[in-house]
Amino acid sequence: MEIRELITVYLNNFEQLLEVTFRIDDDPEDVCRYSKIPFLDLSDFGYDFHEKNNVDIFDEYDIYNEDDVFLINEDEIINFLQEYYSSFPNKLPKPELY
Repeated sequence: MEIRELITVYLNNFEQLLEVTFRIDDDPEDVCRYSKIPFLDLSDFGYDFHEKNNVDIFDEYDIYNEDDVFLINEDEIINFLQEYYSSFPNKLPKPELY
């Protein structure tokens, strides 16, 4: 399983969750997978991008600032997701129509 594409990323500071929508290599273009992962799990895997970025909880799915500068390293999120779902394959969300 490889993460092919990150569609949305949202650091929900209020609920302490990483909310992501993504596709894996086997997913067709009309489906995606949606997941909510607790910040504690990020820390357990040694990632701290949720601590480095203070994204406003009301800017839903906003991973860019007003100058369109990427605030979160996409590769770091993909690496985390790869490790997370390799360790917990039963937590991989089912594909849903996009």
